[in-house]
Amino acid sequence: MKVIIAPDSFKGTLKATEVCEIIAREFRRVFPGVHIVSVPLADGGEGMAVAWLAACGGTIQSAEVSGPFSEPVRAQWLLLDDGTAVLEIAACAGLELARFRGLNPEKASTRGVGELIKQASKHARSRVSRIILGLGGSATNDAGAGMAYALGWQFINGAGEMFCPTGQNLCEIMHISGRKYAELYEEEKLCEVIAACDVENPLYGPDGAAYVYAPQKGADAAMVRRLDDGLRHIAEVANAERLARTPGAGAAGGLGFGVLAFLEGKLCSGIALLLEQVRFRELLRGADLVITGEGCMDRQTLQGKAPMGVLHCAKDANMPAIGICGCLGEGADMLYQAGFAEIFPASEGGLSLQALQKTCRPDLAKAARRAAQYWLNFG
Repeated sequence: MKVIIAPDSFKGTLKATEVCEIIAREFRRVFPGVHIVSVPLADGGEGMAVAWLAACGGTIQSAEVSGPFSEPVRAQWLLLDDGTAVLEIAACAGLELARFRGLNPEKASTRGVGELIKQASKHARSRVSRIILGLGGSATNDAGAGMAYALGWQFINGAGEMFCPTGQNLCEIMHISGRKYAELYEEEKLCEVIAACDVENPLYGPDGAAYVYAPQKGADAAMVRRLDDGLRHIAEVANAERLARTPGAGAAGGLGFGVLAFLEGKLCSGIALLLEQVRFRELLRGADLVITGEGCMDRQTLQGKAPMGVLHCAKDANMPAIGICGCLGEGADMLYQAGFAEIFPASEGGLSLQALQKTCRPDLAKAARRAAQYWLNFG
């Protein structure tokens, strides 16, 4: 029997590689001699570079850039053998970095992202051909303006002064000027940027970056309204309302929009990029079962998250897929409708992160054991 184990990380508790190891161990106990292929995944969030390293090889690089509040941070990124640089916003503008100084999406900036793009582009210049930028796990809400500022764009206020925008002062932007990214690409050898995105939200509005994600970053209701006004304003000043409505423009506090408007880049499914890179469909040949999962499987899983990318490949191969996750959330019934044969949560949900960190490994082992028994009885 051949089993493919391809989960995302369980945010805050387990890396994708650890999830693979625990599930594989429990399946081997029930099915001695089973052939297991582990493919740790990431759909664009924190841990993306490590997941790509585990799946594709390459070498980890690092650079000193600005953190979410302009403090210096050492950001890691991955250089693949084919010249692709894999960067993640979480390494320089992420929630976990911001927690040390207090979450505040009005003051957090993506400036470090632009600095990292510049340094990665110029690293061993002849080897870097493109940049894949993971958009998950941000602490920001500046529409990628901080990133653009670091790459040379000028943001001018009503007094004619240039400044680095944050979520707090987007409405102060009266004029934006700068060379097109294509010119920077030629003159400064910056690379083509493809953003790995796992959401489909527009830039602003009730389904936009501020209203949907800013509360997770420390915003109260009043701040959410101010942030949304700022996102709407920068789209108007940039004359880019059409781009603001693009699915994924609201990813990472509007950095998806920034990639489109300032970098002339592309938004792609993060999980689709990785599955293509590892030739996942080829790995499925001869397999009997596919296992995937993430920390919480709920209605957001349906919006391009890693488990859905795996499920689509499994369905195309007429192969059953089961989920093993940290917990099940609202809308989990829709996952069964989408095609999962069964889903096994490790906990009932509602526990604090501190409590989950203490029991996540034995809890996941129990869930994996239930999944193995299920397959033994019904597979």
